[in-house]
Amino acid sequence: MIQRAALLGSILALAATQAAAQMNPRGEAKATVSGKSVSIEYGRPSLKGRDMLGEAKVGTPWRLGADAATKLDTQAELAFGDVKLPKGAYILRATKVAEGQWQINVHRSSAENPGSPGDKVADIALSSSTLPESVETLTIELRGEKDKGEFEMKWGTASLKASFTAK
Repeated sequence: MIQRAALLGSILALAATQAAAQMNPRGEAKATVSGKSVSIEYGRPSLKGRDMLGEAKVGTPWRLGADAATKLDTQAELAFGDVKLPKGAYILRATKVAEGQWQINVHRSSAENPGSPGDKVADIALSSSTLPESVETLTIELRGEKDKGEFEMKWGTASLKASFTAK
C-alpha cells in the first residue's frame, strides 16, 4: 500500500513537472510615467518557425500572449489619444482588424475571476511597422518619460505600437 502511494506520488510529481515545462515563460514590462507605475505581465510564446500574427484571423480576439491572461496594472490614468483608462487592473487582448492592422482590447479584470476578462472598456489602435530582424519570443515593452509613454509589442518582424500620456 505504501509503495503504491509512493509510486502515485512520483507519477503526479512527474506530470506536474512536465506540465510546468510546457508552459511559456512569463515576462513583465514596466515603466514609470508621471511618477506612477504602469506594468504589463504576459506569457512569452516563441514562434518556432510559425508566423503567428500572419495566421491570426481578422476579427477574432487573441489572448495576447500565452497561458494565463495578459494583465495591465496602472497606478496612473492613461490616455491613448481619445481613449482614457482610469487607474486600475485590466486584461489585455488583441484583435487583427485588417491585414497588418491590430488593436488592443482592454477589459476590466473580472471580480469573480481576476485572470479572466470582464466587460470591454476600450479598443486601442496600434501602429504597425516591420522590424529589420525577426524576434523569436513575444516581447512587450513599456517606455516612459515624464508624462508620456509608449507600448510596443514585437513578434516576428512585426512591431505594434501605441503612444499614451499619463496623469
